[in-house]
Amino acid sequence: METKGFSSTKVGTKVKEVQDGTKRLELLGVIGLNGRVPSGMILHPDDEHIIFPLGSTIVVKHVTESKQYFLQEGGHDREVSCMSLSKYGTYLASGQQSYMGFKAPIVLWNMETCEAVHKLVLHKGEVKDLCISDNEKFLVSLGGRDDNTIVVWDIETGEAICGASSANQTSMTVRWLSGRSDVIISAGNNNNARIWSFDHASRKLVPHQISLGSQRRNFISAISTEDAKTVYLGTTSGDVFDINVESKLFKGAGPANRKKNLFGKGIVSMICTRQVMPGHIIIGAGDGTVAMINTSTMKVVRKVKLVGGATSLSLNAAGDHFFVGTDKSMIYLVAIEDFEHELRTTCNYNSITDVAFPEGFSQLFATCSNEVRIWNSKQKDELLRIEIPNLKCQCVTIAPDGKSIVTGWEDGKIRAFKPKSGKLIYSINDAHRNGVTAISMTNDSKRIVSGGAQGNVRIWKITPQTQSMVASMKQHKGRVNSIQVDESNNYCVTAAADGSCIIWDLNQYNRDSCLFATTQFKSAVYHPDQSQLLTTGTDRKITFWDVVGSSEIRIIESSKEDVNSLAISPDGEWFVSGGNDRIVRLWGYDDGEVHYVGKGHSGHIQACKISPDQSFIVTVGSEGAIFMWKMPEDCLYSSAKAEAKR
Repeated sequence: METKGFSSTKVGTKVKEVQDGTKRLELLGVIGLNGRVPSGMILHPDDEHIIFPLGSTIVVKHVTESKQYFLQEGGHDREVSCMSLSKYGTYLASGQQSYMGFKAPIVLWNMETCEAVHKLVLHKGEVKDLCISDNEKFLVSLGGRDDNTIVVWDIETGEAICGASSANQTSMTVRWLSGRSDVIISAGNNNNARIWSFDHASRKLVPHQISLGSQRRNFISAISTEDAKTVYLGTTSGDVFDINVESKLFKGAGPANRKKNLFGKGIVSMICTRQVMPGHIIIGAGDGTVAMINTSTMKVVRKVKLVGGATSLSLNAAGDHFFVGTDKSMIYLVAIEDFEHELRTTCNYNSITDVAFPEGFSQLFATCSNEVRIWNSKQKDELLRIEIPNLKCQCVTIAPDGKSIVTGWEDGKIRAFKPKSGKLIYSINDAHRNGVTAISMTNDSKRIVSGGAQGNVRIWKITPQTQSMVASMKQHKGRVNSIQVDESNNYCVTAAADGSCIIWDLNQYNRDSCLFATTQFKSAVYHPDQSQLLTTGTDRKITFWDVVGSSEIRIIESSKEDVNSLAISPDGEWFVSGGNDRIVRLWGYDDGEVHYVGKGHSGHIQACKISPDQSFIVTVGSEGAIFMWKMPEDCLYSSAKAEAKR
C-alpha cells in the first residue's frame, strides 16, 4: 500500500457561508502549536508535512516551505484534545474537549482532500485518546475521566461497532497492537492495564487484565513492537514496563540505573526504532528528556534534554531522524545516530496579550506574552525573541520611526528594545504600580502615553539620553485597558474598567471630554478621519461616539460574550472585533453589519489588528495562537475611498 500525499485542494480557498448567510474569512496562515496534546505533532508518511492542532483548527504544514493547509470545515468548535494518523496517511482522526456532560465529537478527515468524512458522536466531556488500526479499517477511541469508555468504529461507514467501560480506574491511553486489528491495549491509573480481544463478526470487546505482580504504577503512554509480541507502558514515575502480549505478564522494567536516569514528570510519549538501530525504543519525558533505551538490556544508550516536556515523537520514513514536539510549543529535529538536534519551529505557548504593527509596514508584527516576539508575516517565522525571566509583558507598541519596540511589563516598568538585536535601549522604573497595562506613542516618537492597573495615565518625554515623566493624570478608578493617540498628537483616548473613556489633551495635560457607559471598557479606537470613536467592553456592545460632542451615535449588539478588542481599517470602511466567544467578525463601518466571520481560536481573542496595507487581519488568543486572516477582495484598501472619507 502506497503512502498517500496531498492534492492541491486547500480547505478554505472558496468563500463559504455559515448558516446565517455570513461569509467565512479565509485563513491565510497560523503561528502556533498546542504542544500540550499528547502525540499531537505527527509527521505525515510522505515526509513533507507535519500535522498539529492549534485551538479548534488542525494545521498541515510543509516541513521546508511556508505552505500551510487547514482542516476546519465540518470540524471542531472546541480545543482539539487528541489526534491519530493512519499508517499510510490516508485518514486522520481528531477528538476534542467539550463542556462536562456535553458530547465531545470525533472528526475523521480524508487527508487527500483535507475534508471531513465522518463526525462520530458518542463520548461525553472529552475524547482522551485515539488510534487507527494499521489496515485503516477501524478506529478505537477512549473517553475522558467522566466517560471512561472504549469504542471501536468502522472507518468506512462511520458507525460504532462496539464499546465497553475501559476499567474501574481512569484510562489514559489506548492503542491497536502493531500490524493487528483484533487486539487493543489500554492503560491508565492505579495499575489499570488491559489487553482487549476485538471480534468484528460478533461485535464484542473482551478484556484481559495484565498481571503486574506487586508493582503499582499509573500509566500514561503505550507502544507495541513491530512483531506485536511486546508492549511497553510508560508511567508517571518515569519508568517503562515490558509486557508480554501472549502471556499477559509483566517481564521487567527500565531503565537500568534509575539514579542516573531519572525521567521527571513521567514518560508521556514513546516510539520504536525501525531501520536505524532496531531493537530500541525512544522515550519522551515530561521534564524535556528524550532518551533511547535498549529493549534487551533496558539501558539508556543516549539522551538529550530539550526545552519543554517532550509530548510528541514522530519518526521519519527513513528511520534515521525523528521530530520532537514539546509543551513549550517547540519542534526539534533529532538524529538517531548521535542525537544531534536542531530547533525547527518555535512559537508562543502562553496567553498572548497584545499585537502591534510598525507604522505603514505589513511585513512583520510584534506580539507579547511571557516574552516579546517579532514575526515575519510572509514566512510566518520568528525573527526576534526578547525574554525577561519570570516576568510577563502586558502590552507592546512599535515606535512610528521604527527605531524601538516599547513594551509594558507586570513589574511596572516600561522597557524599550532595539528592533534588530533586541538589546535594551532604556528602562523606565516604577512607571506604574501593579503593572503597565496599556501603551502608545505619539507620531513623532518623542512621547509615550502609558496606562496602569490602578487607573493612572502618564506621559513620558523620550530623548536619546533621558526619559522623564511630563504629566500624571489620575481620573480613572480602574485598570486602563487601551490607549490610542490621534493623528494630530494633540489628543489621546483611554478606555478603562471603571466604565469611562476619557479623551485627554496632550498639550494641557488635562481631560478634554469623557464618555460614560455601564460597562468595563476594553478597547477604544479612533476612526481614521478622527471625527468618531468606536468603543467596546463587557456589555457586549459596540458603540459609535461623536468625538466633538462626546455623544453616542449608534449602538450595535456584537456578541453573546465580552468583546476584548477592536481595529479599524486604514480606509475607514471596515472594522474587526474579537472577544470571549472566540469568533473574529469583520464589520462594515457605515452599515454596522457583520459581513464575514472567522472561526479557529479555542481561547479568548485578546487582541486584533488590521495590517497597514489592509491585506490581512492578525488575531491573538489566550491559548497562545496567532491567526492570520486574508482580507476579502471587496474589503481591500482603496486609496480613493480613503481620500473621500477624509
